[in-house]
Amino acid sequence: MKSIKQRNETPWIVALTIIINAVIVLLFFMPKYKGASHLDLTFLPMMNAIFNSFTTIFLLTAFYFIKKKNIKMHRRFIFAAFGTTALFFLTYLTYHSLAESTSYGGEGPLKYLYYFILITHIVLAIPTVFLALFTATKGLNMQVEQHKKMARFTMPIWLYVSITGVLVYLMISPYY
Repeated sequence: MKSIKQRNETPWIVALTIIINAVIVLLFFMPKYKGASHLDLTFLPMMNAIFNSFTTIFLLTAFYFIKKKNIKMHRRFIFAAFGTTALFFLTYLTYHSLAESTSYGGEGPLKYLYYFILITHIVLAIPTVFLALFTATKGLNMQVEQHKKMARFTMPIWLYVSITGVLVYLMISPYY
C-alpha cells in the first residue's frame, strides 16, 4: 500500500475540476425547472455573496496564521474556506438551476466595470478549483516546498475570485 506522500491525487483533482466546471456550464444551457417559478429565490445570490465574504475572511486569516508559522490554525482556516466555497457552490447551483439569469441594468462606465469584474471573475474561477485542491493536497501531504510554490499564486487568485464574487453581487443586486 502506498503512503500518502507517494499517492498521485492529480487525476482525481483534474476529474473533480472538470466535473464541477462542466456542471456550471451545463446549468446555463439547461431549461430551468418551472415548478419553482412561484418561489422567491433572490435570497440565494445574497447567500452566495455571504459565503464568498467568509471565504475571503478565512483565506486572509489562514494567510495570517501561516505567516506566524501556526500550521494547525492555517490548516483549519483553509478547511473553513473550502467549506464556505462548497456552500457557495451549492447555493449557486440551486439558484441557477431554478431561476433565470439576471441582467445587469446599469449604464455608462459602471456597466463596463461590472462586465470587466464579471468576466475576470469567471475566467479565474475556472482554474481556482484545480489550483485550490492541488495546493491543499501538497500541503496535506507535507510537500511543503511544492505547496509554497503553488500557494504563492493560488491564494491571490482564490482571493480575487471570492472578492469579485461579492462585488458582482453588490453591483447586480438592485436588478433582482
